[in-house]
Amino acid sequence: MYRKIPFTESEKQVVGTRPNMLGIGNDTPIYNTPVTPRANFDAMFDERHPYWMPSIRETLSMQPNLYTNTLGRGRHQDVTDIFGIRWRFVPDAGGSIVEPGAPLMDDVNNWRKLIKIPDVTAWDWAAAAQENVIDPRFPALFSFVNGFWFERLISFMDFMPAAMALIDDEQTDAVKDLFAATTEMGIKVVDKLCEYWPALDLIEIHDDWGAQKAPFFSMDVAYELFVPYMKQITDHIHAKGRRTLLHSCGHNADRIQCYIDGGFDLWAPQAMNDIGYLYDNYGDKILLCVFPEETDIPERSEAEQRQAARDFVDRFCQPGKPSLTGMVSFRRTTPAFNDEVYEYSRKKYLAE
Repeated sequence: MYRKIPFTESEKQVVGTRPNMLGIGNDTPIYNTPVTPRANFDAMFDERHPYWMPSIRETLSMQPNLYTNTLGRGRHQDVTDIFGIRWRFVPDAGGSIVEPGAPLMDDVNNWRKLIKIPDVTAWDWAAAAQENVIDPRFPALFSFVNGFWFERLISFMDFMPAAMALIDDEQTDAVKDLFAATTEMGIKVVDKLCEYWPALDLIEIHDDWGAQKAPFFSMDVAYELFVPYMKQITDHIHAKGRRTLLHSCGHNADRIQCYIDGGFDLWAPQAMNDIGYLYDNYGDKILLCVFPEETDIPERSEAEQRQAARDFVDRFCQPGKPSLTGMVSFRRTTPAFNDEVYEYSRKKYLAE
């Protein structure tokens, strides 16, 4: 149960630092907070009343090579995944793409002949756990990079054939069959994650649904081919006592109801989405990673940065509708801004 703990200046004492999630931006200072960042995330999820405005930068990204090199595109290196797909790392893009020219299949009806779903239960999870130890002070995040649905289908087929498969009546049943199999694979990985990392808090699933201006497919397609499988795995994650985070790049504001009905606790929209609109209309239904709409905050004076931080907190920390600062904020904010967000939101939540 949430309890009020008076604010003291000693909370602002920096007792250490650690790298940001994914190594983006400045190192994160570790304050002498009254509760751990992990407990603060719990208060956000369970009570809808954190002690201060949480930040995705406070999470620890736990990404074992066992998953990354078999199902997750590799990490800053070229890899061949468990399906035999070669991923090439592109430094300028900061990510990996499938080696072009030889898609695994061109018709989803053939998937059972061409794709073998791995037995993830046979992998050496115990060794992976020894290499990836969770610091219990911070919320730990595991990310299903490449996911189980559209992103995975693209890796098998390339983008255009995958997009066409979603609207080809002759492939619909096969798409559902494939997604059922990949979702079941994901559920088995979830079981192993929870078994070997009992302190794991957040499980993120990747599935990019949009481009710069609009989603890739219709609402009808989303509800027929994606939402049922989303709900299946998020229900399982919740049954394990964990929370679910969706990574879905693109202008997907029009699909947020799908994410809600798919059972996700949290979505991190990209900057092309109207974050104010999403927060106002859906912030009481799904938690959102938010960000300042202004892009010039680092160019302002420190006093102006701190005022922008207070305005940001007032905008996105409304009663019963908590939010957390997301990755878009990393390059739009400053240490002074983040420092003010902590103190101002701490006092704001204390006053409620």
